[in-house]
Amino acid sequence: MILAGDIGGTKSLLSLFSAQGGPRAAQNERSLPSRDYPTLAEVLKDYLRGTREKVDVTCLGIPGPVVEGRSETPNIPWVVDAREIERVVGGRVILLNDLEASGYGVATLRPEEFETLSKGQPNPQGNAAIIAPGTGLGEVVLFWDGRMHVPSASEGGHADFAPRDHQEMELLDYLLKEFDRVSFDRVVTGGGLRRVYNFLRDRGRESEPGWLADELARAEDPSAVISRVALEKRDPTCEKALDLWVALLGAEAGNLALKALATAGVYLGGGIAPKILAKLRDATFLTNFHNKGRLSTVVGRMPVRVILEARVGLYGAARFALLEAESPRRAPA
Repeated sequence: MILAGDIGGTKSLLSLFSAQGGPRAAQNERSLPSRDYPTLAEVLKDYLRGTREKVDVTCLGIPGPVVEGRSETPNIPWVVDAREIERVVGGRVILLNDLEASGYGVATLRPEEFETLSKGQPNPQGNAAIIAPGTGLGEVVLFWDGRMHVPSASEGGHADFAPRDHQEMELLDYLLKEFDRVSFDRVVTGGGLRRVYNFLRDRGRESEPGWLADELARAEDPSAVISRVALEKRDPTCEKALDLWVALLGAEAGNLALKALATAGVYLGGGIAPKILAKLRDATFLTNFHNKGRLSTVVGRMPVRVILEARVGLYGAARFALLEAESPRRAPA
């Protein structure tokens, strides 16, 4: 059996798969709250208490850089080591970057599991890319190798935040009071939406009504409140915050599209994008995605799709393990 997992800063999605069933035939699927556990090993111990199956291969997508089977995750205080995981699960352990796993998962999805924002003029044999805002900002390039798209792990979401106008310069100056260095991961994430909202509120040009202050104070996830209130058009500051946040997401997605030369398409993954589809469908995202100066026409031909299936990373980890079983040289650990 294969144990596959999509490990996130908020939740860890785990399931068993058989070689006969393929990468979508999940068995004993469970979602566990990551921050309730001191280590990933404890998450896996908890999961395995519910199964008697023998695990031959474990493949996990990890929310951080994986170097020589080890990862220090930036958005959850874990050190993940394949050797420690092996002592828990038995069998072989493969660690992937979580967006690398999602990259393998895209090929398992059905047409109805995407929302198309721009059809573009795709070249199916060109490169593709995924950008995924959630607890952190994941990015991955999918290189076409002549037969399939092969994901290349990246920590591009931690690249420097680059303001494009005076308002964004003010935002950078505001965030530099909190952080020594500001990356896109500090801005185009769930926590980043709260920071954008705080910036608009605190610079003195916007006000916060009492009912909203109460909701934000009580909320486990204030950013979810901000996006919901914005989509319901109940508060102008929330609307402006979501508008600026989506514009910044579009700009960084366009940056990634250029770096990857993603002529096969750009995918929006993560947990946030499917929840704000109404906003992504308006002109804000695509205007900023396409606004790339002399290369705007090139980016304009690139399709843009939202991944609607939350299990894409889980399916991708299972698919990678199955590919590795077929051809070990294709997918090194």
